[in-house]
This record gives sequence, C-alpha cells and structure tokens, in this order.
Amino acid sequence: VFNTNLIGTFNILKKCINDKANIIFLSSSRVYSIEKLRAMVKNLNIRTPLKIGKKITEKFETESAISLYGFTKLASEKLIKEFFFKQNLKYIINRFAVIAGPWQFGKQDQGFIPLWVARHLYKKSLSFIGFGGHGNQIRDVIHIKDVCEIIYLQIKNLRKVNNNIFNIGGGSSNAISLRDLTYKCQRLTKNKIKIKRVKNTSIYDVPYFVTDNSKVFKFYKWKPSINIDNILYDIYKWLKENKSLKEYF
Repeated sequence: VFNTNLIGTFNILKKCINDKANIIFLSSSRVYSIEKLRAMVKNLNIRTPLKIGKKITEKFETESAISLYGFTKLASEKLIKEFFFKQNLKYIINRFAVIAGPWQFGKQDQGFIPLWVARHLYKKSLSFIGFGGHGNQIRDVIHIKDVCEIIYLQIKNLRKVNNNIFNIGGGSSNAISLRDLTYKCQRLTKNKIKIKRVKNTSIYDVPYFVTDNSKVFKFYKWKPSINIDNILYDIYKWLKENKSLKEYF
C-alpha cells in the first residue's frame, strides 16, 4: 500500500507539476477514525441487526488510527494539497465507499460484493468475520458505472468546482449487511451455501459505514442511480456469461 498508494501518488504528482495537469484522486472511506466509527455502534458483538442511521460526512474525524491503508490514502490527500499549494492547478479528492461491479475480482477484505455473488453461484463456502460472526455489519455500495458518471461530471466542471473533497457512495438506499447480502445472493443464484462464523475482529475493522452524499449532490446534482439489486444482478450476469472465472473465486 505504501508503494502503490503513497509513492505512486508522489510520482503522479511530480508528473502533474511537470505537465501542468489537474488531478482527480480516488481516495477511500477508510480515512475515517476506526474508534469513532466503532463508537457509533453500542454493542460491537452485534447480535441483533443494525439499523441504518447516521451517515458519514466529510467532516468526520480523520485524526486517530485509520489503518495503514487508510493512512496512505489520507497522506496522499495531504500530499496533493502540498504539491498544488500556490500552483495554478486544480484537484478533486473523492472518498469512495464500497465500489462494486463486473470485472472486480473480490476477496474477503476487498471487493466482497462480487465475492459473495460468486461463492453462492459456485457453491463455495464463505465466512462472517468479526463482531461475533453474525454478519450484521453494514456498508453502502456504489456501482462502478455510477463512479464513472460522477467522475465524468467532475471533469466537465473542473473549472467551476475544484480544490474540494467529496464523500461518494451508495448512501442509505444502497446500504446492506452481510447477512442481508447473503439472503439476496441466495435468491439470485437459487443456491444456499455454508457460512462459517469467525467471532474474532480485526483491530482495523469497523461495524458500520454509510456515506452522506449531500455535498456531492449539492455541487453536481448527482446521486447513485443503480440500486443494490441491480448491482448484484450485473455481477451475476457477468459471472454467468464468463464461466471460466470460477477459478478466480
């Protein structure tokens, strides 16, 4: 993550200065405080399903521990501001939530949406990891097409809207727990698979994250257009049309 996220950003920024180029940077929701996000859930063992409540704005705390991955993203953001200070160049920083869609080869800790669909389709096992192993932790999900749409709008409007940070995600309408994701995958694939329970929780994991899209809507009148069911169906269709992908999941 240091070589790709931080040193990679450093190299890109040197080229931006050399070429007098603007930048739109894809950051992450992982820049926010693990402790503060955990504090939003009273019982971290989460025996009962969580309710979708408070959404995370750009003002949420970033000062305390955020994971090494999150640090490299946040450090990259600060690097952009330093490089572009007093430069006649423009930047936008997008803190994306969970991105999903066809051609994403997911794992348990990254890209879990296609992993969930694929494991159900191919009848392979999965695990609810952490927070008691109940599968009640929540994330909001955005389709890659919606990601491309907002970036295109930002490119078109970069002269008017720049030097700003935006939280961008699926929002409350596209927020889902692992347990509910499992039910949806069962209905979609007509398969029921074994789900293991791993109670131990990584120190870097958080039980809840739902994006507040208010700021990005205010500036661009944009909101996600593809709902969670269609996100899952797009991935399912991609997997069905490319049967050789089974070995990657």
